[in-house]
Amino acid sequence: MLENAYIMVAIILIINVVYVSLYTLRMILTLKGRQYIAAFISMFEIVVYVIGLGLVLDNLDQIQNIVAYALGFGIGVVVGSKIEEKLALGYITVNVISTDPNLEFTRKLRDKGYGVTSWFAYGMDGDRLAMQILTPRKYELKLYETIKTIDPKAFIISYEPKQINGGFWVKQVRKGILGKKNKPVEYKPEE
Repeated sequence: MLENAYIMVAIILIINVVYVSLYTLRMILTLKGRQYIAAFISMFEIVVYVIGLGLVLDNLDQIQNIVAYALGFGIGVVVGSKIEEKLALGYITVNVISTDPNLEFTRKLRDKGYGVTSWFAYGMDGDRLAMQILTPRKYELKLYETIKTIDPKAFIISYEPKQINGGFWVKQVRKGILGKKNKPVEYKPEE
């Protein structure tokens, strides 16, 4: 079966797509602090890598194998990134500056279950409402849509926090409340 050049190219391509996808996923999991899952994935990753590289090194005189290996590497980066995008691991912090300093904006977001800290600000053209919102990445696009519906002119910037500690909202998210209902998340003091 490995005698056929087309089959060899296909196998090398698929092996490298799988290898680099696993590699990308492992790196992302490591960066997100999920080292045990990353270590488990790395066991499969290295087996796939050794098999794929072995096939190429055994057939270095076949340029199509090297091309398949390189092409599989590039495709694997894209596939791995798409997998991570679908998993949407972690949280994002979204800073919003609204042109309308009305606190109704904050209430509407809280009614959707988002944790919002807000304060009044002053911009070049007058009063503003500044907000900081923490949300799981899987709700990121939904949050942007909600913000744009409330204030299409809102300035939005987001980033991924490195560490999160404390706050009642984080406990509510871990319990799975956000996204299940459109009721406000009630504050429950720590006991």
